[in-house]
Amino acid sequence: MTYTDKDQQYKRYTITSALPYANGPVHIGHLAGVYVPADIYARYLRAQGEEVLFIGGSDEHGVPITIKARKEGCTPQDIVDRYHAIIRDSFKELGISFDIYSRTSSPEHHKTAAEYFTKLYNEGKFIEKTSLQYYDEEAQQFLADRYITGTCPHCGNEHAYGDQCEACGTSLNATDLINPKSALSGAKPVLKETKHWFLPLDQDEPWLRQWILEEHKGDWKTNVYGQCKSWIDAGLQPRAVTRDLDWGVKVPLTDADGKVLYVWFDAPIGYISFTKQLKGEDWEKWWKNDDTKLVHFIGKDNIVIHCIMFPSILHADGSYNLPANVPANKFLNLEGDKISTSRNWAVWLHAHLKDFPGKQDVLRYTLCSNAPETKDNDFTWKDFQLKNNSELVAILGNFVNRTMVLTHKFFGGKVPAQGTLGDLDRETIAEIATFPERIGRNIETYRFREALAEMMNLARLGNKYLTETEPWKLYKEDPARTATVLNVALQICANLAVLCAPFLPFTADKMHRIMNLQALGWKDAGRADLLMEGHQLAQAELLFEQIDDAAIEAQVNKLLETKRQNELNAWQPRSVKEKVSFDDFGKVDIRVGTVLECSKVPKADKLLQFKIDDGMGGRTIVSGIAKYYPEPEKLVGRQVCFIVNFEPRKLKGVVSEGMILSAEDKDGRLVLVSPSDMVTAGVNVG
Repeated sequence: MTYTDKDQQYKRYTITSALPYANGPVHIGHLAGVYVPADIYARYLRAQGEEVLFIGGSDEHGVPITIKARKEGCTPQDIVDRYHAIIRDSFKELGISFDIYSRTSSPEHHKTAAEYFTKLYNEGKFIEKTSLQYYDEEAQQFLADRYITGTCPHCGNEHAYGDQCEACGTSLNATDLINPKSALSGAKPVLKETKHWFLPLDQDEPWLRQWILEEHKGDWKTNVYGQCKSWIDAGLQPRAVTRDLDWGVKVPLTDADGKVLYVWFDAPIGYISFTKQLKGEDWEKWWKNDDTKLVHFIGKDNIVIHCIMFPSILHADGSYNLPANVPANKFLNLEGDKISTSRNWAVWLHAHLKDFPGKQDVLRYTLCSNAPETKDNDFTWKDFQLKNNSELVAILGNFVNRTMVLTHKFFGGKVPAQGTLGDLDRETIAEIATFPERIGRNIETYRFREALAEMMNLARLGNKYLTETEPWKLYKEDPARTATVLNVALQICANLAVLCAPFLPFTADKMHRIMNLQALGWKDAGRADLLMEGHQLAQAELLFEQIDDAAIEAQVNKLLETKRQNELNAWQPRSVKEKVSFDDFGKVDIRVGTVLECSKVPKADKLLQFKIDDGMGGRTIVSGIAKYYPEPEKLVGRQVCFIVNFEPRKLKGVVSEGMILSAEDKDGRLVLVSPSDMVTAGVNVG
């Protein structure tokens, strides 16, 4: 069994990426944290000639899916079918190069997960525990945490869930809630005994401590190691592998009706069940051979599952490799705010691909260059534009295009002879040779931002070389020297086509096409003879195009509208003011009047001046609602409610003889309070 990858040579690599939850599309946070780095790693290893299996799939079980299905009036299968297709297709369009992308609702997965549970059960690896859980007597079923709502004991939010209060962010147990009720029937749930099976993580603590805290100290990323150490030092507790639910992998025991495998247990087994679905493959070599390296790419919210719980499941079987590394990233924020699917505060991949067709590599580049590898990072639309215009267009695209255009102009699109090299040429060629190792070392140690920066440094080297040699000025006086310069520049282009491929696969394909370059491996890179003299190039094409301000403004406005909608959705009525007596209320004299005239008060943007027929000879009232009624003349003839017995006040030189009543809507608008039917001016309200 493999316990560490330090100083070990591997023949093959099993790469897994966290299974996206199939109750919604994938967003840029998922991509930056998991899928783009995993794809870079897999593509790099394949370019090295390594045997690679890159596994992905949809996680299709769990309570959020059943809740979404209930809200939409459909089945859980309808939900997962819809989002599995969206996720799978958008991954493919972005160039995430899975060798297999499957789903946990597949028959093969149900069979594999059930068999795994049965094997551990028969070997006595679980413990049985009976506990009290909430039960809905009207719906006749046990309630998962998300099916229980109530008042948060910490902040008083009346809509907290049984696992968390989203108002204050506190983690809860369902029994913590005040006045709990079932989300299914609205009834008050009762506590009822139920039996479940638990993985005794406390018994695994000694070997986990040795394996993680000793063998992987200094090997795993600091945030991964630190979170694992915190859990282990706090003392591990048995964790349920089953739950009362009707959606998921059925527990394969005769006394387990109405129970399924907990999603944290069955989902990682999906990596194994998906591998089994590969045609003509010896699936066990990817999971059980000592010369196979297992690497999990995940976000920081999945660290404990992939570093403690899933390894404990594998260890309990005894025949599987344990992960050599779990390079978890932190979180990506959006425009300074935490990405939230419930608030729709996200950039959804499938929508982005429609809004920016043909620009997959721009998104890959932006997310990699700003990846949250060591700390939470922020995605902004301005930065997305800047990365495209000032880096991809101005550095990489500019260098390749200049080189290709000049070669076509001076040498008919054929690679000129390298000729006699000068000092600058030799220095440049020597530096080219260092880039494959510099980029590769960073990829192998999961520093993808640094690897991408090194790739762009090669493009910067090319631009610097052209600037210093100025081949566009040389040709008339020294065609041979011009040939040498463009030959060296073309060699840099060819190297870029190879070395950018893990990061920018679509761009790499385009560069291969315009240079008529045969498929090359990573070990070919670093040389200055990838394009031979006389080799015919295809026509030059722009690798990237500018993204204009209008396209970015549209995306920013979309987010601003989302923020506005979130604020409206979060609106709640203000707290009721302190009680007053009926006699006090009776002192306020509220009347109905008809608007005779209405105009803006000069030099006062917020004020309107009303002339009111109050049934008593008329009065003037000034009100601060001009912002919401830009055409005040249209209010003439409308009836309004106003307080008649306030002391007169002078506002901007106008004496106001009362207060017109208005209601503040949840979006902040002030709306005049009016009777629904016309009444006699001057009548009382009350």
